[in-house]
Amino acid sequence: MTDRLVLVINCGSSSLKFALRSESEQKPLLSGLAERLGTADGVMNWKAGDIREHVAITDGKHSTAMASLLPLIERFAHRPLTAVGHRVVHGGEHFTGASLIDDEVLAAIEDSAPLAPLHNPAQLTGISEARQVFTDIPHIAIFDTAFHQSMPPHAYRYALPEALYSQHGVRRYGFHGTSHRFVSTQASLLMGLEPGHGAWLTAHLGNGCSTCAVLDGKSLDTSMGMTPLEGLVMGTRSGDVDPNLHSHLARTLGWGLERIDNMLNRESGLLGLSEGLSNDMRTLVAARAEGHAGASLAVEVFCYRLARSLAGLAVALPRIDGVIFTGGIGENSPLVRELTVRHLALFGLAIDPAANATPPGNPARQIQAGNSPAILVIPTDEERQITEECLALLDLAATQPVEQEA
Repeated sequence: MTDRLVLVINCGSSSLKFALRSESEQKPLLSGLAERLGTADGVMNWKAGDIREHVAITDGKHSTAMASLLPLIERFAHRPLTAVGHRVVHGGEHFTGASLIDDEVLAAIEDSAPLAPLHNPAQLTGISEARQVFTDIPHIAIFDTAFHQSMPPHAYRYALPEALYSQHGVRRYGFHGTSHRFVSTQASLLMGLEPGHGAWLTAHLGNGCSTCAVLDGKSLDTSMGMTPLEGLVMGTRSGDVDPNLHSHLARTLGWGLERIDNMLNRESGLLGLSEGLSNDMRTLVAARAEGHAGASLAVEVFCYRLARSLAGLAVALPRIDGVIFTGGIGENSPLVRELTVRHLALFGLAIDPAANATPPGNPARQIQAGNSPAILVIPTDEERQITEECLALLDLAATQPVEQEA
């Protein structure tokens, strides 16, 4: 079989992240990030093996950044692309898996834009620009929300009037689905189970954080909701707060919705708890060791709320085969793992200190002690998961042809 190639694109309002992935390789052949788009300081930084270079995007246009990709692909691919996979944050209830992009899919992504106003419009721009540059090959959308469409109604419905759900789509959707799916699949392989089997509690911890209960490859519940603000303490996001906080701040401080929204999304979380010190867990862990009270509080609240979320999600599962830590914090912070698991002793979970202290950059591994259920550290690879989902869809289309754009 031909070693197929997929270009993975994640487009933001001022950035464009990309990776060229081979079906047979664990690491990307080429990866990079175009940032500060929309300004005269736009730049694309990329790497391929030991080669690292940058390209100025002086007009700041997404189209220029996308066009700059073409010679790089020709330089490092050595064969035609099989597909372009696009990360799309919100698919609403329209999508339960990867979808070949056509006019109907584009319309559905646009329909979901009110649920992700900072993401979906930018990703539509990325799709449009990519289709003009990379023509005559399939473009495929992979949705952050799709993995969680297996949640039952009792997990995704809010206790709100029915019309808000049926007419306006107000419900819990969940995010980071690509990561939760990838690490739970890898956990099955690591523990010698059938691929896609097992009952897992997964924790994706970065600047954005979420947890998920996964049973035999299906999401049964997750911490994020209609938007990525719900759930855990994050870098600058508050996570769960009293829903009446908006009214309280409006009455007592005279704040408007925009001010409150900005505070909850950009001034809260680790940054807010640490008295404005940092939203970076590495900085906070170091400051905690030096006695910084705000940093210590931020770390403690983060870990307690994480443990509480994992414990709550456990009710969705018939058993716990293991807890999985992933993402920048989950993979690289022994302290966060230690403090979190300490709150979960009720479940018989315990960490082996030596295994937990293994330096970052190691492959997937077990860090539990004694007879504890499995505690796993698994590096996430969302681009690899997107690549696999794109190729699986194309394989399915080859056996069950579907109509697509010329």
